[in-house]
Amino acid sequence: MKKFLATTLAALSLIAGQANAAEYPTKDIQGVIMWGAGGSTDTVMRSVTPHVEKLLGADVIMTNKTGGVGAIATKYVFTRKADGYTLLMGAENPQMYKVLGLAPIDYSDMIPISILARGTPIMVASNDAPYNNMQELIDYVKANPGKVKAGSTGQGGMASIVMSMLQSQVKLDTTTIPYDGDGPALTALQGGAIDIMPAVLGAAIEHVKAGRMKVIGLIDVDANPLLPNVTPITETLPGLKSMLPWGPFFGVFVKAGTPANIVSKLSDAFNAGAQTDDFKALMAQRGYTVMGISGDTAKTFLESYRSVSSWLVYDAGFAKQSPDKFGIKRPQ
Repeated sequence: MKKFLATTLAALSLIAGQANAAEYPTKDIQGVIMWGAGGSTDTVMRSVTPHVEKLLGADVIMTNKTGGVGAIATKYVFTRKADGYTLLMGAENPQMYKVLGLAPIDYSDMIPISILARGTPIMVASNDAPYNNMQELIDYVKANPGKVKAGSTGQGGMASIVMSMLQSQVKLDTTTIPYDGDGPALTALQGGAIDIMPAVLGAAIEHVKAGRMKVIGLIDVDANPLLPNVTPITETLPGLKSMLPWGPFFGVFVKAGTPANIVSKLSDAFNAGAQTDDFKALMAQRGYTVMGISGDTAKTFLESYRSVSSWLVYDAGFAKQSPDKFGIKRPQ
């Protein structure tokens, strides 16, 4: 009799869970942004979410939970129920957590709702900096070791990987200053607290247009129409061709175990939001490439990114563990 009751209760619980999932959402959803206000991740998420709210018929309450190169937000979401009411709104950083020793989880332990967009890295400098392109920066740093202050978002952040790429080709003795996101770092650049900053084109373009900073490098293999006077970094450091194109991405994730129909509803809403005219216009204006992918396509993209980035930080010498330990194959 006890076994019968236990089985019955389990069945009723499953049916109730399925019913709740079918009615999803029945309350506000929490969106946890892993980087600070005003940065690239924050901009992408706050641009697409109003469209998502209309499609879901519920409010998405967004909060910025910074720290640990995004690990604090990632761990927080991972501790919540797998019910679709807590979303991780993040960038590429968790794909290096395991090799960096920042967290025992990465995006392979979560479900991608939508990879919304990707960005192109650039190097920006204060307007009064005595260099206007990457070769001039390299020459200046060599002549003034330790003098140039470079903004960073922490080891494993986009800025640190760009600097590692550069260091793989030429030794640059700069002083690294960490910030909780590229938004605060770009503000510091304008105030003179730092001299240069590897940043996402989308996060910096409005500052550049307003004349608050200048672009001295395009971390890509091709020219960009938004920066017609800036040459690709490969013209200065051709050895980077094997690592590029590379850049950050922005996506929404939920904890593994979230019911499939909830994942489907969220994916449909975010992917549709990514295809709205105003979102696409804003992304194009800021130099982002709209993706709007989920499911197996998103998983394949994430695995490829994890492979390239994990081995890059390992070869650069600041990974704590080999990607081999986690079954991450070296890119071919």
